[in-house]
Amino acid sequence: MPGYQTKQETIAVRGVADLTIRSLLDHQQYADPLGEAERLGISSAAWPLFGLLWPSGAELAERMARRPVSPGERVLELGCGLALASLVGHRRGADVTASDCHPLAAAFLLENLRLNELGPMKYRHGHWGPPPLVRSLLQPALVSGLYNLIIGSDLLYERDLGPKLASFIARHLAPGGEAWVVDPNRGNRPSFHRHMAMHGFERREELLSRPATELAASYKGRVLIYQRHHLDSEAIAPWP
Repeated sequence: MPGYQTKQETIAVRGVADLTIRSLLDHQQYADPLGEAERLGISSAAWPLFGLLWPSGAELAERMARRPVSPGERVLELGCGLALASLVGHRRGADVTASDCHPLAAAFLLENLRLNELGPMKYRHGHWGPPPLVRSLLQPALVSGLYNLIIGSDLLYERDLGPKLASFIARHLAPGGEAWVVDPNRGNRPSFHRHMAMHGFERREELLSRPATELAASYKGRVLIYQRHHLDSEAIAPWP
């Protein structure tokens, strides 16, 4: 792959068979010859983050491995990166749509589906603010419609993302559905909670604490679970 280096490794997720994942070799990567990432507001420092496996993503994948698959339920992963949780759900038969704003996320997803001999999975461009004014003809369609479960990991890495993310979830979560955000105890939760409450969401939290093992470092965080029982008309109104 021109401009960056990759690696391939076997990833164990408790409760399901191991997955083969192609990721970036390290975080010292940057390749944006056509300026696609720059136009989407992705800096050179943030560029490689989509292509790395993160501890919170592994926690989300394990949660998806335990969740019963319900016929007719639609699942959306936000900021999927390498889409480990989406791959776990897809392999188990869930109707999953992965989404990210990075221009290479779709290509890495296709490769990881191939490596694991999995069938096609839906992918959408997930931009939390208003759609960018300039879009590539090759860019995937935007996220649309309602989902029964919206999931994401380590999404609250910047304080000003909270209002946009809350609005996005409010627009796409079906009545009675749930949103899960696995958060590694970042400091932006209180602001995000307030914005979710403004959209009528109730919240509960589950603490996550895992000791270090030979294969993985220790992890501390929590799962933020939001639910809203009604959907107002403004939530699904089109962007002006």
